Amino acid sequence: MRGTHAAAVQLVDLTPILAQFQENASRSRELLRDARLVFCLGNRAMLSLLAGQAMPSARVLGAFTTAPEARGAVAHERPGLLVISDVLEEGDGIETAVSLKACHPDLHVLLLIHRQHRLHAIRRAIQGDCDGLVLESSFGTGALLTALQVVNGGGIFIDRPLRREFRRGHESGGPLQPLSERELQVLTLAANGRKNAEIGRTLFLSAETVKTHLGNALVKLPARDRTHAAVLGLRWGLIDWPEVEPCR
Repeated sequence: MRGTHAAAVQLVDLTPILAQFQENASRSRELLRDARLVFCLGNRAMLSLLAGQAMPSARVLGAFTTAPEARGAVAHERPGLLVISDVLEEGDGIETAVSLKACHPDLHVLLLIHRQHRLHAIRRAIQGDCDGLVLESSFGTGALLTALQVVNGGGIFIDRPLRREFRRGHESGGPLQPLSERELQVLTLAANGRKNAEIGRTLFLSAETVKTHLGNALVKLPARDRTHAAVLGLRWGLIDWPEVEPCR
């Protein structure tokens, strides 16, 4: 980690959720096995917890506190997943996430939201195709664990309190043709970050049959790719959101 402490850095007491972090640590490491990650968070305590929790199963390519460092790491290291917060010690996390997603479409971006009242900026993140948005205040509910699993697998996750913003402006519209029940099942699992082989095992289908169902869904929606199809399905209420695993 680099960068200097800014006088205005906000402090967050993480004591109430430390036990939950510890309980989820082994599961997070399993979920992120072999992942290539970059972390960029304005809160250094949170950064230490998350970056430490991901190791050693994941390859953490960098842990930073400023936007310029995140941009440099993504450009040079080409990670698969960027976990970034809206509040950074330098720069704007949301604008950084959106610009990096535009330059690197294959990069999965999970955005941690501290300032929930910044609705315009949050809408900008959603419109900029960020793959996941989670409130810091939701960490103890299991939302972060679910988001990591879904986003790292190529799915879409928006924390429950932010879903109204996700659907804003998209209440109307729908697919060109109705999707079949099987196509909806396949699309739901794809939105949850499942690969074709996993979807096939769940639904007792071959990977080729899953590919065919996804192709049909893309034509009916219509959608550019499976991620766009998942976004449209979620926006229009055709499929359900991933369930957050409760605390134990």
